[in-house]
Amino acid sequence: MNNFMNLFGRSKHVIIGMVHVRALPGSPLGCLNMDQIREVACSEADIYNRAGVDAIMIENMFDVPWLRHDLMGPETTACMSSVCSAIRSQHPTLPMGVQILAGANKEAVAVAKAAGLNFIRAEGFVFSHIADKGPIHSCGAELLRYRRFLEAENILVFTDIKKKHSSHAITSDVSLQETARAAALFQSDGVIVTGLATGAETNPQEVSDVQDAVNIPVLVGSGVTTDNLSQYASAEGIIIGSHLKVEGQWQNDLDETRVKCFMEKVNDIRNLALQSASSNNMSRTDIE
Repeated sequence: MNNFMNLFGRSKHVIIGMVHVRALPGSPLGCLNMDQIREVACSEADIYNRAGVDAIMIENMFDVPWLRHDLMGPETTACMSSVCSAIRSQHPTLPMGVQILAGANKEAVAVAKAAGLNFIRAEGFVFSHIADKGPIHSCGAELLRYRRFLEAENILVFTDIKKKHSSHAITSDVSLQETARAAALFQSDGVIVTGLATGAETNPQEVSDVQDAVNIPVLVGSGVTTDNLSQYASAEGIIIGSHLKVEGQWQNDLDETRVKCFMEKVNDIRNLALQSASSNNMSRTDIE
C-alpha cells in the first residue's frame, strides 16, 4: 500500500481517467497523422487535469481489432511512446500510466520507462484465459524480470484478474479471490476487478470479496458512473473512461461537463468520508 499512497497521495478512491488514443498508424481505423493523434490525446489529458483527477492512463483503445502482443509490430510501441511523451511533457507531475492492447505488457513497461510514466495496466499477469483476441497466458514472472532488467521498479504494475472481454472456463475452478491471491503472491502492485466488457458495471460484492482476500490495492476497472459511484467508495482506485465520453460511449469525444460532474460527486463522497472519520475520532475521544 505504501507505493500506492506515495504515488497518488491518497489510499482510497483514487480516480484514474482514461485517455483513449485515436487509432494509430497501421491499425484498421487509422485516419489521423501522429500530430493529430497527439493533439487529441493531450487535449483529453488537459480536461482530466482541469477537473482534478488523481491520475490518467493512456491506452490504444481505438486500435480495434486489437493484436496480441506476439503479433504486434514495433510501430505500436513507437507511436505510444510518442503520445505518452507528449502528454508527460505537458503534465510533468501528474501520475500517469499506460496500457497497450492486447496483452503488450513488456511493451507498456518499455513505453513507461521511455516516457517517464508511473504505472502500467497488465493483462494476463496470472493464469491463462481466452480473450476475444485469442489466448493470453500468464506473464508475471517474465514481466517483473523485464522491469528489473530496465531498472524500472518504480513503475507500478496493476493487474487485471478474470479480465473483461474474456472466457475463463479453463480456470473456472479458480475463484476470483484465489486469482487475486495468486497475483499478490506474484508481486502485483494492485489488482483490477472489472465487469464483463468495457463500460459494463463491476460487481461491488466482488470488489469487497477481493479486498478481503488480499492486502494490496484493489481497483475497479469498468462500469463506474456518477450514479453508482457510491457503491465503490471503499475501493482503493477507480479507472473510468467510457462514462465520461459524450453519451457515455467510449468511441465518442471526452465530455468535459461529464468529467466535472463526476469529480464533483467524487469530492462529495470524499468529504462525507472525512466528516464520518472526524466524527468517529471525536466519539472515541469522548469515551476516553
